Amino acid sequence: MSVADDIHIRREDKAGRITLARPKALNALTYDMVLAMEAALTEWRADDAVSLVIVDAEGERAFCAGGDIQRLYDTGIAGDFEFGRKFWADEYRLNAMIANYPKPYVAMIDGIVMGGGFGVSVHGSHRIVGERALFAMPECAVGLVPDVGGNFWLARASGHVGEFLAMTGARLGPADMIWAGFADALVPSEAFPDLISTLQRTGDARGIEDFDSEPEQGTLSGAGDMIDRHFAGPDAVSIVTSLEADSSEWAAKQAKAIRRGCPLSVACALELVRRSRSLQSVEQVLAAEYRFTYRSMSDGEFLEGIRAQIIDKDRDPRWKTPDLESLTSETISAMLAGLGEHELRLPAAQGEAKKEHA
Repeated sequence: MSVADDIHIRREDKAGRITLARPKALNALTYDMVLAMEAALTEWRADDAVSLVIVDAEGERAFCAGGDIQRLYDTGIAGDFEFGRKFWADEYRLNAMIANYPKPYVAMIDGIVMGGGFGVSVHGSHRIVGERALFAMPECAVGLVPDVGGNFWLARASGHVGEFLAMTGARLGPADMIWAGFADALVPSEAFPDLISTLQRTGDARGIEDFDSEPEQGTLSGAGDMIDRHFAGPDAVSIVTSLEADSSEWAAKQAKAIRRGCPLSVACALELVRRSRSLQSVEQVLAAEYRFTYRSMSDGEFLEGIRAQIIDKDRDPRWKTPDLESLTSETISAMLAGLGEHELRLPAAQGEAKKEHA
């Protein structure tokens, strides 16, 4: 199957259109899809006939559920770590391009959006969610950490919500996505075609306002006090210990979710969210995330996580470090240490960057 079958790229009226077209695979991003998106955005950046970019997806189940895990696993298990490192480096370059794109970039998010799907949507200037939108960053379950620049937004969510989402992989609906700062507007799924038609015809993203609906109250803001109480701890062990000492059903659920994750990933995910609070750009956050993903196969637990969750599906990962209590601060620091000549160095932003979301 060619990349043209997986992603449909074209110009329609005043819009550059990108449609992810792997609905049976929940529109997971392949390496070729990443490169195709980058090439299209590069071309349209200098094309005066393109006023804005619209990114959507086929099918009702998912906008994009992440990256193409299978090829990453196949190459990694064969001892080839370079494919994964190149995939992540090039994917992160695309994420940075989206964050700094000089034209409106409208992401139409309906259904599941996780991992790599978050990376090609959250950095856009206009993030539209339908009522089926379902967000999560569940990377800790497979030995990774939230990445694709997602920590830039996790770090800027209210209170300690970023730590909570990164460590637990909790799922959010459209109202909570907007509240957390990951989306801008709710548009009914049935109105997506009309909105896209309007944007194509006018080339003016201000038309989104005519379709915006008021979301129902989410659940995340109501849990803010509990999240801040437990997830303010200095390290992952103190956080999970605090949760396990709480008799509430909510706390027990979060503690269980954290314990299910890879201990190394959970601890590093916490550290990345907190480091990202002092970083000023998406590029800086991506470089910090890359230090982990670069090592995730050679020194981390990614291959075992994928084996247990995706390949064998026994849901019984045999982590090298069995629990959070067994982790040392030296191990965590080593996974997030600088990479020297292998550091991710992204090009400087071209053109005037879009507004930063509040």
